Formats: sequence, structure tokens, C-alpha cells
Amino acid sequence: MAEIGEGEETIEGRNVGAMWDLEQKLDQLMDEEAHKLKNIQKEKGLSTLMLLRLAFQSLGIVYGDLGTSPLYVFYNTFPDGINDTEDVIGALSLIIYSLLLIPLIKYVFIVCKANDNGQGGTLAIYSLLCRNGKLKLIPDQQRSDQELTTYGRTFLPEGSMAAKTMNWLEKKDSRKRALLIIVLVGTCMTIGDGIFTPAISVLSATGGIKVNNPQMSSDTVVIVAVLILVGLFSMQQYGTGLYNICIYDTSVLKAFSPTYVYMYFRRRGRDGWVSLGGILLSITGTEALYDDIAYFPLLAIQLAFTLFVFPCLLLAYCGQAAYLVKNKDIYANAFYESIPDSIYWPMFIVATGAAVVGSQATISGTYSIIKQAVAHGCFPPVKVVHTSKKFLGQIYSPDINWILMVGCIAVTARFKNQNQIGNAYGTAVAVVMLVTTVLMVLLMLLVWRCNWFLILVFTVLSLMVEGAYFSAVLLKVNQGGWLPLVIAAVLLVVMLVWNYVKIKRYEFQVHSKVSMSWIISLGPSLGLVRVPGIGIVYSELASGVPHIFSHVITNLPAIHSVVVFVCVKYLPVYTVPEEERFLVKRIGSKTFRMFRCVARYGYKDLQKKDDDFENKLFNNLFSFIQMERMMEPVSNSSNSSSASICSQPHQSREVLINNNDMDMFSSMVDYTVSTLDTIIPLDIPINAASYYPDRAVGEEETNELEFLKSGRDSGVVHIQGNTVVKARRNSSLPKKIAINYVYAFLKKICRGNNVIFNVPHESL
Repeated sequence: MAEIGEGEETIEGRNVGAMWDLEQKLDQLMDEEAHKLKNIQKEKGLSTLMLLRLAFQSLGIVYGDLGTSPLYVFYNTFPDGINDTEDVIGALSLIIYSLLLIPLIKYVFIVCKANDNGQGGTLAIYSLLCRNGKLKLIPDQQRSDQELTTYGRTFLPEGSMAAKTMNWLEKKDSRKRALLIIVLVGTCMTIGDGIFTPAISVLSATGGIKVNNPQMSSDTVVIVAVLILVGLFSMQQYGTGLYNICIYDTSVLKAFSPTYVYMYFRRRGRDGWVSLGGILLSITGTEALYDDIAYFPLLAIQLAFTLFVFPCLLLAYCGQAAYLVKNKDIYANAFYESIPDSIYWPMFIVATGAAVVGSQATISGTYSIIKQAVAHGCFPPVKVVHTSKKFLGQIYSPDINWILMVGCIAVTARFKNQNQIGNAYGTAVAVVMLVTTVLMVLLMLLVWRCNWFLILVFTVLSLMVEGAYFSAVLLKVNQGGWLPLVIAAVLLVVMLVWNYVKIKRYEFQVHSKVSMSWIISLGPSLGLVRVPGIGIVYSELASGVPHIFSHVITNLPAIHSVVVFVCVKYLPVYTVPEEERFLVKRIGSKTFRMFRCVARYGYKDLQKKDDDFENKLFNNLFSFIQMERMMEPVSNSSNSSSASICSQPHQSREVLINNNDMDMFSSMVDYTVSTLDTIIPLDIPINAASYYPDRAVGEEETNELEFLKSGRDSGVVHIQGNTVVKARRNSSLPKKIAINYVYAFLKKICRGNNVIFNVPHESL
């Protein structure tokens, strides 16, 4: 009895020491986090000089597209010529109030605040909504995901309008799917902007050559534009107004009176309404501004637009209007015609450069959108690389890049003039703005929990203005407006098919996962010969044992001494900190040597070539074993798997497998509970150390770490299953085409996990 008492005292002392060490480590971590927080707050407290500097730098990236609109707005507003000079004043008034209401008030001061830690766009709003409710169609959320520092969510009061709306959305998958379709429509139209923006901006800029060379043909201008576009996309892998007002006509300033908007529509009637499609082009680039806000602080962007961009745009449009009032027959190239001859070539170079910069911003935004769509399971995985070691957000996708280039060249060569491209561009922009409005209403209600009156005012004003523009561009569908609809339809089919099959694949894996009772019944050897080495089994399941494992142990005579099930999961967050990326748990008792690792990524995270996924995986596995020992120093699951199961006579592996086939689609029988990052059998009491007084604390941990290291030295094998998806024989023809042909083709050309995580071919 004395010996046992001494043993208990020693174990207790060691347990206290382990907990003391753990408290010290936790205190150290908290101090480090507090220090990081202070640094972040210090960085956020930007000086006025730095803020102005950032505001200036944001001009090219954030406002490049918006700043090139004066190149083509008046031509697209009056494609058949100007009959009355008062029409110019009315159009200018519309431009002024469009810039005031949409880019300045709506986007810069309202929509841009709806960013996901600096990330903008329709998919960013969707991510915010998904984090605050169960709106994802793939049910792979875990409670531990909500504990991420970058997750963040708003808890809705019971019985509130926001809570009732969220419950209504969560109740049926059809409503979740409708929300996703709305988001994807806006996403597809934004990707279409990546084709139309370079086409119309560069073509409009190069069209100025004809001012000094009237004899030059339009085909020559198109060729020059195509050459610039090729140069623009090839470089992806590496990143006057006041004068005219004073000279020509100061009376254009009366356009600041909104009465001229009413007089414009009264005078022109239906033609005036149709011309809204041209006026809309004055605010194109606003959606690109929202997509690119991650590059600079929001306050810097607001300062740049309010103090510089907005006044400059007003002067530019007023200057052109003043020229057109006196020269209404010269409307095709009003931008170039209105500038003095002495600065023509410098202005031409600046305009072309601005068109390239504006196009660059849109193209970069397209890469980011595609990356977000992949993370949400709505687009096949494509190659994405960093173009800057300093800035994480600067990315490049070669596959998407060349597709955009071919699309831009095809659009430029096919339409050849600004008017039809402008109609196509306007249609895409109008749809994106409407989608953003719908999502903003949900965000204001469910996340921001704004007053219903403010939501109503925002909704009514936005829909009135954007609905008018949308109705105008619909009247030009047969004049080029059909193109973005076709492009969006093709992209939408690709996204919906990929997302649908991904959901079905996940549901199949959930229903066919192997039950824990069967795994435990096989015993620590799993009914096989355990050979030295580590087997990494990839699966889409964040919990449970995948069905592929039953195939492995059925068809192979041996299995590795250590098995790690790896699930790569994307969360609706912009990034997952490196220290929180891997979630490691144990499967069964310690004698099974089986682990589950969930690698979590945000939609801005990238798996770079220099990232050693395998090393990070093992480092986290070793840390888990050490932390498990510190948190549960008294548990002894290595010698104590479920007694009721292990005490049964061992059956042959074939019999167990045949019996398991009857239960392959049933839910997992889980005999374990999760505590922190480890899994402990229910029939092992927490104070189980008292049953093993002679056991040295830390010895088992050291042995297991050495066992893992020796297994790693023996060899690591990456095991991946190949899921073949086919439509049922009685499925409809569209579904057969979508799954058997469209999805099969996309699956064939997309990248696999072995490529994404740089798995050596000899280890696969």
C-alpha cells in the first residue's frame, strides 16, 4: 500500500508540474498575441502623411478602370450623333448624379465597408453570410472552425427579424441554392468584365490615333489594340477638363442642377432612356474598385475618391461636354479632339497607359474571384501562383490569363467598335450591381443588423437607379448586349455542375464511410500486417473513416504502421493563420496508430511550391502528441481500447468486411468523445492514471514520437482514391450531359491534390 501511495503521489506531482508547464506556455502565447495586437493597432494608426501616400498609390490600382471611362462614355451615349446641344447638358447631369449616387455614396461609403477583412466582391459577402448562418450546401462545418481568430460571426437575438430571416433561409436547400445562384450570376458577370474592360479601354485609347491620322483604317486601330492586349496579358506573370470649360463653354456647369435630368428625358423620350446604357459606362469600374479594396486601407480609398478622383472625373466630363456643346458634330473621339494639339501625343501615351493600368486591375480582380470560387467549391481547381514575395494578394493564374486574352482579342476583332463592346460591358456591369444590392440587403439585415428603415432606403434608391440602367441595357441586347449573357451562362453552367457534383460526392462519402465499431473490431493490427512507414490517405471527410480505407484493407495484405487521414477543407474566411491551419485528432486507441488531420484554408490562402505540406503535417502531428500528453497526462488509452469489443473473439478480416458491407451506408457508430484535440474512449475514466501507478509519465509520449519518426524515415506513401461519377440510367438527358460529359471533361483537365500539394510522383 505504501508503494502504491508513493506512486500516486509521484504521478500527482508530475501532473501538477505538467499543468504548471502548460499554464506557463499558455501565458506566453497570450503575451505574444497581445504583443501582435499592439503592433497591429500601431500599424492601423496610420499617420496623415502615410494615409495620403496610400491614397495616392490607390489611384492606379483601385480607380484605373473608373478613370478610363471618359474615353468612351459620350460616344456610347450618342452613337448616332448629337441633335441638340441641350442633350449634352442633360447627359452630363445624368453622369454627375450617377457618379454621386453609385460610386461615391453607395460603393465607397457603404458597400466597401462590407468587406471580409479587406476582401471585397460578391463572394466575400457570401462568405460573411455563410459564417453567420448554415447557408453552405456542403455540410462540412465543424464547431472548431468557429473558434478561428479570422472567423468572426454575429449572434442573432431570438425572435428578431434577422433571426427569422436566417432560419427561413436555412430551412430548405432550395433557398440556399437560390442564394448561391444569385452570387454566382454576379461572379460570372464580374469575370466577364475581365474580358470587356481591356477590350473597350484599349480600343478606345488606341482609337485616338485616327485623330492625327484620319486616313488610318479601323482595322489598323484594331490591330494596334490587339498588340497592346497581347502585351498586357503577356506581362501578367511579372503586375484637361478645366481648360476646356474655360475655353469653350462655362455654361455646362448648370448640369449640376438635377432639373436637366428631367428635361433630358422629357425632350428625348425613349431615345433618352436607351441612352442610359451609354451613361452607365461612366460608373463602370465601380465593381472593380470593390473587388480590389484589399490592396489599401478603406480610409485611404475613401480619401482618394472624395478628394481627388470624384472632382477629376467631374472636370473631365464637364470639359468634354463644353467642347461638344460647341462642336456637336465631332462626337466620335471627343476625348482626343478636345485636347490641344501640343499635348496630343503625351495625352495619347497617358490614356493608353491608363487603359492598360485599368485593365490590369480588372484582370487581377478576376484571378482573385476565380480563387474564391474554387475555395467555395464552385470552380475546378486551377493553377494559381504568387507574383510577389512581398504582397500575398498579388496572384496570377496562367490558365485563366490566356483564356481572358483569347476572349479579349476575339471581342475586339469581332466588334471592332466601341459601341457594341460598350453595350456588352454595360449589361455585365448592371447585373453585377443588382446582385451586389441584393446581397447587401441580406448583409445589412443578418450581419450588420441595421434599422429596417435604413435598409428600406438603401434598397429603394439602389433598385431605382440600377433598375433604370438595367432596363436600358436590355433594350440593347441585340446590339452586343447578348455577349455577356452568353459568357455568363457558360460560366454559370460550369460552376453549377461542378458544385452539384461536389455536393453529391460529399454526400456519398458521408453515407458510405466506415463505422468506428468495425475499425475497432479489427484490433490494433486492423487484421493486416503492419509494415514500417506512414500512409497518408486523402479524403473529403472532415470526420469519420472514408470508404476508400475499406478497399485498401480488403485488397492489400499489409498496411503501414501509422495511418493518417488527411482532409483538405476550405472555410468561408479570407485566411486561416498558419498556427491554426491543422486540426489533428486521434482515431481509436493509441495502439491503432491512426490519426485524422484536417488542413483548413481560407479563400485567399495558396499552396505555394515552397510550402512543404508534408513537413507541416508531421510537425503538427508531433505537436499534437506532445499537447495531448500535457492536456491528458492521466489517460492511458494505449492499453485500453474498448474492452467490450476487444474481449470478443477475433473474427477473420473477410468476415468482418462482409458484415460491414451491410452497414456501409449507415451513420458512423461513434464510441468516442472529442476533448480538445484528442479523442478518448468513453469507457476510460479521466482519472485512469490511478489504475497504472507504475507507468512513467512522458515515456509513452517519447516512445510514440520515436515510433512516428522511425516510420517517417522508413517511407511516406500518399494514398488517393479516384471517385468516378456517373449519372443514373433513368436520369434526364440534361443531367447525363452535365455529369457524364461536362463534369468528366472538367475533372480531366483540373488539378489534383497531388499537384496542389506538390506530392512527389514516386510517393503517390
